[in-house]
Amino acid sequence: MLIRFIIKRVLLMIPVMLGITFISFVIISLAPGNILSSLKMNPYISEKTINMMEQAYGLNKPLTERYVLWLWQVLHLNLGISIYYHASVMRLIMSRAMNTLILSVSVILVSWLCALPAGIVSGIKEGSYFDRVIGLFSYLGISIPAFFLAFILLLITAQTGILPTGGTTSPLYGLLSPADKLYDRLIHLIMPVAALAVPQTALYIRLIRANIIEIKRSEFVTATAARGVKRSKVIYVHVLKNAINPFITLAGYDFASLLGGAALVETILNLQGLGTLLLKAVMSMDVFLIMGNILIGACMLLIGNLVADIALIYVDPRIKSRV
Repeated sequence: MLIRFIIKRVLLMIPVMLGITFISFVIISLAPGNILSSLKMNPYISEKTINMMEQAYGLNKPLTERYVLWLWQVLHLNLGISIYYHASVMRLIMSRAMNTLILSVSVILVSWLCALPAGIVSGIKEGSYFDRVIGLFSYLGISIPAFFLAFILLLITAQTGILPTGGTTSPLYGLLSPADKLYDRLIHLIMPVAALAVPQTALYIRLIRANIIEIKRSEFVTATAARGVKRSKVIYVHVLKNAINPFITLAGYDFASLLGGAALVETILNLQGLGTLLLKAVMSMDVFLIMGNILIGACMLLIGNLVADIALIYVDPRIKSRV
């Protein structure tokens, strides 16, 4: 049953991916100008050279034909050539993907490890001193954008020198031992993870707390307590089990959302990830590089949702019975 569900979902991903990529390709192509517009203003570059570049990159072809050609290349695991970097888009993305993956996984783990216990205790002990302190933190965390927090952390680090002031690794990273390489990665992750995790943790705390309080006041919890079931069992079995389901689904969106949200933070902290690559691609109107990033982001979103749905099947028997 589960295999059939996975196959069905994977097949449904195909039209979704086609729709996302086609709409994105049309919007990018209809934007005024392209990466060659700045070269046309250069008096040292002849019109013949511009025409040759347009022909080489297929920018002189109709929009639908360009999309079909790009899609055909994608099916052959070729995302095209970046006009800005003069390099393979696939190679560029693969060189940055690991850095973004490490950052995204770290942010998700830190956010959930902090938000789950804080939100659960805050919801169970509604109105307590702990609840007020956590509420203050969540309001402040939601109010501060991740990029602004990155600026504050960068300023503190520059003045104190307690952490590296940006970058993914140290300049001499390649000469370090395996243990030192791990330590170097970890200390370079502290600032970006903190900048991205604080707003996300604050949001999750608010959502978890609200869900716990809503289920705690529901009729089936009152009825269970009235039958003499221990309060600890009511809370930690019935309440938590029903409250956690929406957040498993929410976790599926985390990877894709972090790709866009990390762009400014990566730029501020000089991190070599997909966020900065996407930002440079948009600023230079590099069509193939933008499409490559959009394709990766869409894949991350769809795969994340599929993994979240599979997790829900195992957690919730009601969903399992409908599969």
